[in-house]
This record gives sequence, structure tokens and C-alpha cells, in this order.
Amino acid sequence: MYYNYRKQRIKSAIIICFILGLAVFATYHIYYKFQNERSIDYSSESLDITFHEETGDKVTLTRVTPVTDAVGLASQAYTFTIKNNMTIPVDYTIKLVDDLELVFEDDCGEYQMPKELIRVAIKGEKETEIYNLNELQEGVLKKTKIKPLGEKEYSVRLWTTKETALQSGSVRHYHGKIQIVEEDNQVAILNRN
Repeated sequence: MYYNYRKQRIKSAIIICFILGLAVFATYHIYYKFQNERSIDYSSESLDITFHEETGDKVTLTRVTPVTDAVGLASQAYTFTIKNNMTIPVDYTIKLVDDLELVFEDDCGEYQMPKELIRVAIKGEKETEIYNLNELQEGVLKKTKIKPLGEKEYSVRLWTTKETALQSGSVRHYHGKIQIVEEDNQVAILNRN
């Protein structure tokens, strides 16, 4: 009897380990399958850019909700990764520009939120920089360099400044897109795989 009880415990332990291993394996593959489907790849001559949201390079501020910077920094992030494929450093610029195609397509030019009411933050490896959208010269958020074969991750957030006369819930909104421009003014474009 003792022998059978011990044998049954070992058998049960093996079955439980197998089921747990299968669950971990399946969860891992399902997670990365959907994560890869969300990621949208752009590239330029030397850089590969992966946007980690379904919207790709497009950013929107869909409603007026005046908040403080602390609350704005906790809002939805648009994340992307820049990878240098070259064996030399590459200079690049990250811009936030108006998405004129979408504004034209939606015919919503008169509903665009004034840029002085929009706060934008970009977070790199260490620091977070916050600006009013109208302060940016030609939409430039950051000019920097990436080391050879290096990789950097960024996140961009938008929110309505607390100092606004617009009513909360107003139909005003903003359509923009993130552009990564190499030193030679080549803009990263969507990969058509």
C-alpha cells in the first residue's frame, strides 16, 4: 500500500508540473503573438523604428480634459523603440507634427485644439521633458544621437493644460504624428512587408 501511495504522488506531481509548464509556455506565446501584432515597424536608411501601439506613429488628443502635469504624465503613452543598424553613430530628430492627412480626411480643421493648450512630454532613458506644443520649433521634441548598433526606447504623452478656458468635454481635439528624421533629413517610413 505504501508503495502505491508514493507512486501516485509522484505521478500527480509530474502531471501538475506538465500542466503548469504548458500554461506558462502558452501564456508566453500568446502574449508575444499579440504584442508583435500591435507593433508597427518603420525604417529609414540606418534606423529601424518600432511603434508599440496599434495606431503606429499617430497620436490623438480626443477630448478636452484639463489636468495638472502630474496627472498628464500618467496618461496614455505612445511608445516606440529606435534601433541603429549601422556600425557608426547616427544623429536623429524626434518630431511631433500635425497629421494634416487625417485632419483633411475627417474634415475637422476648425475643431483642432489650439497648440498653446496642449502639453507634451517625451521620456527617454533617464529624463522626462515637458513642453507646450506651441513652444516646439518645427515640432522638434528631441535631437540626439544613437550609438552604433544601439537601441533606445521613448514614450510620448499628450494632455490638455490646466490653464485653459475651454470647457471640459469640448469637441476640440488634436491629430498629430511622431516622425523620426535622420541627420540627412530622411524621414522613417512604414515598412510594407
